[in-house]
Amino acid sequence: MSDKMAFDSDIAQEYDKGVRRTLPTYDQLLRLSHTFLRSKLEAEAAVLIVGGGGGNELKTFGPPNPEWCFTAVDPSKAMLEAARMKAQQNDMEERTILIHGTVEDVPEEKLFDAATCLLVLHFVAEVEDKLMLLKKLRSHLKHGAPLVLASKYGDPQDEEFQEQVALWKNYWLDMTNLSEEKVENLMKSTLVEASIPEEKLRDLLMEAGFQKITKFFKTNHFGGWICYAG
Repeated sequence: MSDKMAFDSDIAQEYDKGVRRTLPTYDQLLRLSHTFLRSKLEAEAAVLIVGGGGGNELKTFGPPNPEWCFTAVDPSKAMLEAARMKAQQNDMEERTILIHGTVEDVPEEKLFDAATCLLVLHFVAEVEDKLMLLKKLRSHLKHGAPLVLASKYGDPQDEEFQEQVALWKNYWLDMTNLSEEKVENLMKSTLVEASIPEEKLRDLLMEAGFQKITKFFKTNHFGGWICYAG
């Protein structure tokens, strides 16, 4: 996985603000994800959170579902500490496991009733590695278990994608005190990031063993999909 995923402690402290600038409808994404999972799971359930550092999924999913247990995996120690703090604040320590690493570090025998992978996949540079992550994620899900996936997507060479990124740039200029040069560099990095078209993303999900793929969320060049382990 990309070094971009190894957030330092300063970024971890700013993550809650930054993620909402990056994705203006982040809270709505979390609420919709929770509604989907809650409609599919029993009162007792084990949920895997890939990229769970920061703890926002824990904070959203945990309190309304006191018998759900969570395993959150993240390659950043600083982000996991932020997740640990949110688990403590919400009295969830006894039903939360934090794993420093990637989904590869989840115990092989561990199976889950559901999983989320929110705003992670676009940090994985190579298509083969994206597929490997999704296959490994599938291996930890029971048959029929729901998955919520959210990611940047699109072809950086596509004119529509570039227009969406230009809007994203102007949103950052409106909402932050960053210079136009810094925001311009942020936009340029997005135009060369490992985003893939939606068709390819769906193909990867199917190849990894997921079915009934449904797009449920879109804001600019970010999308969200729900599906099930086949």
